[in-house]
Amino acid sequence: MHSFLLILHSLNRFVLLLLLLVVLYRTLTGWLAKSDFSKTDDKLSLFLFISTHTQLLLGLILYFVSPVVIFSGASMKDSVARYWLVEHLTGMLIAIILITIGRISMKKLSSGQAKHKRMFVLNAVALIVILMMIATSHRGFFSISW
Repeated sequence: MHSFLLILHSLNRFVLLLLLLVVLYRTLTGWLAKSDFSKTDDKLSLFLFISTHTQLLLGLILYFVSPVVIFSGASMKDSVARYWLVEHLTGMLIAIILITIGRISMKKLSSGQAKHKRMFVLNAVALIVILMMIATSHRGFFSISW
């Protein structure tokens, strides 16, 4: 079960990153062009939201079944164990919260330009956090964990 979940978590990462890049491109161009927030923009942000929360669910299940995550005081002395126990979880939760806030708070705005700006800023920061967490995992950006 662990291997299957790890593969799903690794593959969904690519879906999430692709959607995040598409949303960032559309929101940046929409913000600069001062255009309305279209149904396509809304659907893309919804798919990003769903993909992000699917990744969270898979990650939380992995957190409790993974042999790499060790719940002990000794984990804090081991950089690899500490990364998976604390750092990865914290960084990714921050990114998920940013994407979620972007999606939810954007709906309350009336201006298309304001929606694009809000989505772009929060999702850009989330992307930076995600890339930092992937980089510090020492597994590589394009690897699929087995």
